[in-house]
Amino acid sequence: MYRTHNCGELRIADVGKEVTLGGWVQVSRDFGALTFVDLRDRYGITQLVFDIEDDADLAERARKLGREFVVSAKGLVRERTNKNPNRDTGDIEIEVKEMTILNSSKVPPFTIEEETDGGDDLRMKYRYLDLRRGPVQRNIIFRSKLALETRKYLDSQSFVEVETPFLIKSTPEGARDFVVPSRMNPGQFYALPQSPQTFKQILMVAGYDRYFQIVKCFRDEDLRADRQPEFTQIDCEMAFVTQEEVLATFEGLTKHLFHHTLGVELPDFPHMTYDEAMKRYGIDKPDVRFGMELTDLNEVAQNKGFKVFDSAELVVGICAKGQVGLTRKQLDGLTDWVKRPQIGAKGLVYVKCNEDGSFKSSVDKFYSQEDLAAWAEVLGAEPGDLLLVLSGEEEKTRKQMGELRLEMGRRMDLMDPAEFKPLWVVDFPLLEWDEESERFHAMHHPFTSPKKADMERMLNGDHETMKSLRADAYDLVINGVEIGGGSIRIHDRQLQEKNFKLLGFTDEEAEEQFGFLMGAFEYGAPPHGGIAFGFDRLCAVMNGQNSIRDFIAFPKNNQGRDMMIDAPASVSTEQLDELGLMMKPEEKS
Repeated sequence: MYRTHNCGELRIADVGKEVTLGGWVQVSRDFGALTFVDLRDRYGITQLVFDIEDDADLAERARKLGREFVVSAKGLVRERTNKNPNRDTGDIEIEVKEMTILNSSKVPPFTIEEETDGGDDLRMKYRYLDLRRGPVQRNIIFRSKLALETRKYLDSQSFVEVETPFLIKSTPEGARDFVVPSRMNPGQFYALPQSPQTFKQILMVAGYDRYFQIVKCFRDEDLRADRQPEFTQIDCEMAFVTQEEVLATFEGLTKHLFHHTLGVELPDFPHMTYDEAMKRYGIDKPDVRFGMELTDLNEVAQNKGFKVFDSAELVVGICAKGQVGLTRKQLDGLTDWVKRPQIGAKGLVYVKCNEDGSFKSSVDKFYSQEDLAAWAEVLGAEPGDLLLVLSGEEEKTRKQMGELRLEMGRRMDLMDPAEFKPLWVVDFPLLEWDEESERFHAMHHPFTSPKKADMERMLNGDHETMKSLRADAYDLVINGVEIGGGSIRIHDRQLQEKNFKLLGFTDEEAEEQFGFLMGAFEYGAPPHGGIAFGFDRLCAVMNGQNSIRDFIAFPKNNQGRDMMIDAPASVSTEQLDELGLMMKPEEKS
């Protein structure tokens, strides 16, 4: 028997028991007559004691144990004289009588500790070592518990778990597909699914009523901390439902998950329209843990001779409470920050609301003290506050100020990771007009239904009407992170065909890509809608972390590479030839 107990379960009540533990050597300490070894498994750490007076040979073998050696040790539980209050097993230790070295280990390339000295790429190359570290283990175990609780809740709500295919047809909308060549159908390709969207709609047509799946999805897109080429969704669909019923069901799921995994009781989720979110926060996924809302300043800032403001479509500001003490260097740094290509602002105006009631700004030449006092009044500023102002085209400027608001929130430490502020963002635009390609794009996806009040306008309206169509779409946002998104779907062939036309599909293209779905609509498709939660992202937000990588057992790096197995990699010419992908000599030239 390799172990009778794990390394995290023995307590003072177990003193006197004979036990066997198995695990990895965390660290050893040699004090001459006594050698102490911390033995670790995923449950915890227990201290082993080897006494040279009891067994000199055993003590000598213990001295030679290296980090990450795998051992099995048998002995008696005894009370520690020097207790460790920071460890669950800190009241006891094991007086070792027998030890077997099950495997030796090379010196690890980084420390297997709570805080490690390994960089991202090094830890990903030796992911099997990184996965031994406590923080990563806790993340992976949390993910497992979250998946179990998800299944429990959805099962209690009569959802059926159904697996959908991974080898499907490529579609032109959304991100780039990963494509898979078909050996049995030379010159043809499967695609890996970006989501199971059409399949779950087909399941509603088939009468399954409530579907869910914790499913892998794939997108060939540029990566960030919250994105991976393969990621996991809690994917759900419901038939015979309104938007309100979908939101109530998945608000219930979210509350259940927070309660049963974190012990956190969430309040009811407020609803905010897309237009309101953009106006107040400059972003469609607002972080409402702090205020600092955007305020329009056109009425008090324009027509004063400052051409930058006078010619702008929008002048908008925020009030950073208590930040009057920022130095000129810090303010110049903020100006450089908003001028970065990622933000794209041309400049930044600031106003200091001094403690004596006076104002100091970067535009004193154009604005009197009375003018600046009017700005402060509109923004709700008090002495000691700092006003930050941007101007330009309305849509771009709101987004720029939204980003600046978030940056100030970070710098002012206003984003408490232990505080959770969820909300539903609703009433998104159905379509977005792209000037460059001169065509509409779906704000969510091409199967999203317009709101009932807009259906007639969609079928019979003109080009300008289409720009104002609202979608029966919704996003769940927690702490400024989009956790999930969904919509009520189109379930009528005529309306779906119209939407494809608006998105630039010819009749032939729509039939080739989605004829199976539109055909299914002719056989009694019920009203239906659904949602998909980003499972990896939900794990990260619930634990106050930004990156999803440490909640994925084997993640990819920023270049989409698996550093451990060195993938993607080349394949043999024989494999390429089998797939019909070998270039002929004349094609090479």
